[in-house]
Amino acid sequence: MDRSCYPPLSKEIAAWERDYEPGPLTENEFKQLFEDGFVIKHDLLKRDQLKSVIHGIERAVDELAQDLYRAGKIENLYENVGFYQRLTAIDAQFPNASVLLHKRGVLPPEVASLWASDALLDVAKQLLGPDIAGHPVWNLRTKVPNQEQATVPWHQDTAYLDKECWNVLQVTAWIPLLDANRENGFHQMNSVLRGGHRPGKTCQHNCCAGGTWYIELPEEEMMKTLQIPINDQTVVTCEVPLGSVLFLNNLVPHRSTENFSEKIRWSLDLRWQKPDEPNGFYGLKENILMAKKNDENFKPDWEQWSKINRTKLQEAAVHDSIKEQIKELQQDDPFDTTISGPWMHNWPIVHHNKHTEKLTTNSTSWHKS
Repeated sequence: MDRSCYPPLSKEIAAWERDYEPGPLTENEFKQLFEDGFVIKHDLLKRDQLKSVIHGIERAVDELAQDLYRAGKIENLYENVGFYQRLTAIDAQFPNASVLLHKRGVLPPEVASLWASDALLDVAKQLLGPDIAGHPVWNLRTKVPNQEQATVPWHQDTAYLDKECWNVLQVTAWIPLLDANRENGFHQMNSVLRGGHRPGKTCQHNCCAGGTWYIELPEEEMMKTLQIPINDQTVVTCEVPLGSVLFLNNLVPHRSTENFSEKIRWSLDLRWQKPDEPNGFYGLKENILMAKKNDENFKPDWEQWSKINRTKLQEAAVHDSIKEQIKELQQDDPFDTTISGPWMHNWPIVHHNKHTEKLTTNSTSWHKS
C-alpha cells in the first residue's frame, strides 16, 4: 500500500512497534496496525463465544426493563421481542433507555470472559508484550436505530483521557455482535482516518456534539494538525462481520455514524495496555491485570474490579481535591439519562446541553493536581 501521502511516524509512535512474533495476526496485519493505526482480524472469535456474550446482555436488558416497569416508566416489558429490537421498543416508551444501560457500567461475566479469552489476549500480547492489563474504559455500545445518542462523531480515544497517557499505546478491540456491513443498512458504520496516529498528536476537540456527551474533532482541525487530507483514500469504512474484530490504536481518529437499519447494532469496546504505564483515567479506577510473563496460568481477579462502577464512581479511589465535587455529580435518580465526566473539562464547551449543564456551574477542574 502506498503511504507516501501520510506524514512519517513520529519517534514516540515508531517506538510503540515491537518485533513481530507469531500469533493470530499475520506479519502484514501486525504491520498494518502500527503503520495505518487499525486492522481488521477476520474470523477471530467463535460464534459460541459471542452467543454467550449476547445472553449476558439480554439478561442486563431484562433487568433494565424490569426496573423501568416497576417504576411505571414503561407499560410493557416486551419479553417476546428479540435481542436486536427489544431495547428499541423500550426506548420508544422511555426515551434514551439505552443510555441507562450504558451508565450501569457493571461488567457482565460473559463479557469479562471474552475480554480475557486466549483469542483476544494473544493479539494483545503480539502488540503490547507478555504483560497485559485491561483498561477500565470498556463500553457496551447500543446503537439504537435513528438515535443521536448512539452516533459517535470524529474523535481520538486519547482525548477522553488525561494527558499522562497520550504517549501510551492503548489497543482497542471493537467487536460487533452482528454483521456490520453495507448490506444490512449501516452506511459508514465505523470510519477510520488511515494513518491519523502517525504524527503522535492529540488534536483539539470540542465539547459536546449536539445533544450528546461526546467530544468532537472538527475535520478542519484534524486535517490541519495531522496533515492528512480527508478523502476517499484516507477515510476507510470498516465492514466487520460477526466473529471478526476491528483493532485500533488510541490516537487514530475514528467515528461511528447513525444506524439507519431496523436492528440495534450491538457492539463492545475492550481495551488493553502495558500494566506499568498510566491509564489516564483521572485516578478513578485502576487497570486489571490480565496476563503475566512468567505465569501462563494467570487469571484476572474480576470479583472486586468489576463491581467498581466507573459511572457512579462510588467505590473508586479519587484524588482528595475532587472528592466533594464527584459526590455532587453522582446521580440519585436511577433513571437519569444524562452523562458527564472529566473529559468535558479537557476541551472548550462550545455547545451546551443537558449533559454539560451540571458541570458548568462549577469551574473546578477534574484534572489531578
